[in-house]
Amino acid sequence: MFNRRTLATAVAAAALLVATSAFAQFTERTIKFTNGVNEDHSVGNGVRKMQEVLNAKTGGKIKINAFWGGSAGGDLAATQATRAGTQEIVCTSGSALVGIVKELGAFDLPFLFANEKEAYTVLDGPAGQYFNKKLEAAGLVNLAYWENGFRNLTNSKRPVAKVEDFDGVKIRVMQNNIFLDTFKTLGANPLPMAFGEVFTALETKTIDGQENPFATIETSKLNEVQKYLSVTRHAYSPFFVLYSKKLWDQLNPQEQAVLREAALAGQTVQRDASRAQDEKSLAILKSKGMIVNEFSEAEKARVIAKIKPVYDKHVPVIGAEAVNVLLDGLKKARGG
Repeated sequence: MFNRRTLATAVAAAALLVATSAFAQFTERTIKFTNGVNEDHSVGNGVRKMQEVLNAKTGGKIKINAFWGGSAGGDLAATQATRAGTQEIVCTSGSALVGIVKELGAFDLPFLFANEKEAYTVLDGPAGQYFNKKLEAAGLVNLAYWENGFRNLTNSKRPVAKVEDFDGVKIRVMQNNIFLDTFKTLGANPLPMAFGEVFTALETKTIDGQENPFATIETSKLNEVQKYLSVTRHAYSPFFVLYSKKLWDQLNPQEQAVLREAALAGQTVQRDASRAQDEKSLAILKSKGMIVNEFSEAEKARVIAKIKPVYDKHVPVIGAEAVNVLLDGLKKARGG
């Protein structure tokens, strides 16, 4: 005859059996997740949320091993390692990927998005699916669009408040022809450089400035080697959470589904944290003595007029189809 203790033991055993059975479809695995930002960046919030979902859905069988601050290599090297199947995930901006998927250059055309909401509508809709297919053909499965944010300019020479202020400023950019041509056309002297080298290059005056979202500027402590911050918001940069197609194809459908679910849950948390962090980072940068100036709508119009040759040159390279897909998404996002 069962007593209460025996009954409790039986119930616990049955629950354990059910839990074990529920997680049987998942293989114990540790996923290498690399990125170029520090752990206190909003990407850290996204990774923690991903792990929380994976713990709940797989009984802790799928674990993320995150490498921060480019410690496992720069974005391009890490992306190539992901394509080759020597690591599972890289979280990187599209600007580092245009040599692999030329259509992603559409995101680098300046002053496309007016705000974050507009960007989310485009990325989470048909346009996002279009670019996902291009990535998959290149050996990369995009699990979700996270946020790097709007890019702004810093330098140690002077405030950049009008077109003429770009003249002669040595600006670090990613190895990206659209960024190089944009700043060259504006009269600056752009220099491609891995982000891990930027702080030292700014400190030694090898370069005068760089461009990144507020959160990256603040968490990388660039305020220690930069005096001026110009709120240009010249490009919106998404982060892609890219899984190796080679390794993805080795997962079963349940594992694939739970990884997508985790990345999308991470997307919501990371984007919310990104916007909050951007606002907080700007306040911190001001409090630490950076001289901040706004970049007016009138000056944006002057810049866009001046860099028209950049559009004329690069739209055919990117591909008119990709640019039109993005512009169609923007039109719908604006209610057009």
